[in-house]
Amino acid sequence: MSRSHPPAPATGTTSEQTDSRAVGNGDDIAAARQADYIAFLHRHPFATDAYDLGFLPGIREDYSFQINDFANVETPVLMVDNYFHDPDANRYVARIRELPEQPWVCVLGDVTTPEQARDYTQLARSLVNEFPTTEFVIVPKCPEAFEIIDEQFVLGYPMGYSDIQATDISTLSDWRGRRVHLLGASPPKQFEAIQRLTQPTITGDPPADIVGLDWNGPQRVAYLGEYWSRDGWQAADQLSIRETVRKSLREMRKFWERRGVWPTETPIESGKSSVREPDDPVFTASGETIREREALEDAIVVDYEDGQTLAYRSDTERAHVEYHDGLVRSGS
Repeated sequence: MSRSHPPAPATGTTSEQTDSRAVGNGDDIAAARQADYIAFLHRHPFATDAYDLGFLPGIREDYSFQINDFANVETPVLMVDNYFHDPDANRYVARIRELPEQPWVCVLGDVTTPEQARDYTQLARSLVNEFPTTEFVIVPKCPEAFEIIDEQFVLGYPMGYSDIQATDISTLSDWRGRRVHLLGASPPKQFEAIQRLTQPTITGDPPADIVGLDWNGPQRVAYLGEYWSRDGWQAADQLSIRETVRKSLREMRKFWERRGVWPTETPIESGKSSVREPDDPVFTASGETIREREALEDAIVVDYEDGQTLAYRSDTERAHVEYHDGLVRSGS
């Protein structure tokens, strides 16, 4: 999942070499700007739709996707944020250990003092063997943190609603050559930050490696009747809340695709769909066409030994068809 770092510039170069370096290697910059994931953290149905559109779904440690009441929804928890109002490392670790699969990203916490930076760095080190493919993110909120946090870990770049912004405690050179996750803010603001962190410099600083980013703004604004677009916020009076958020997510994906930031592989491409579909888009017992996604999320979808995958509206219908047709479920 992780990309290799762009090589650091050589020392002792001539002025001609410095000028060449300032122009920058376009391939290096393009690679540095392309994210491994773009996350959207919320509950069902918003996280489910985001996952199906290629976003990395996730939750804050004290939340859930609220999918227990849906028979046919399995949205994976692939990013876990911390409860920053009441941080507790032991509680956080217990939460990620109970997940059914290893998360892609764990945002361990903000560090506002050198002591916190050392504590969270040590915590991340202790978890690497247990979660070998997880990216651990630590958020620097004091200048000393940059020297303390190991380079193998991702630096969280605080934007959005953070009480301390990245620019309050650092200069661009602090982030250069490091692996970075942008926390919050709209896509245009995030792309401005990406440009600042990766564009060539006269001193030849290596670009930051943009590992990932997240933004959950569209869900909140959807309740005000607007969706995010590449041309700004637009009225969505004719759309449901779910449709409004989904439209924002589609626009966000197009925004990042056109700027070369969208990842080459998305979570759903390496996993499975959050909502399983039958071979035919009908309910088996009645022959009724499944017209709405919401109906499919409530459906019971079953695989059978003869290779069929069928959908039912209830367990009663399922039991009747299985008995009448002699169907045997896979794995039974």
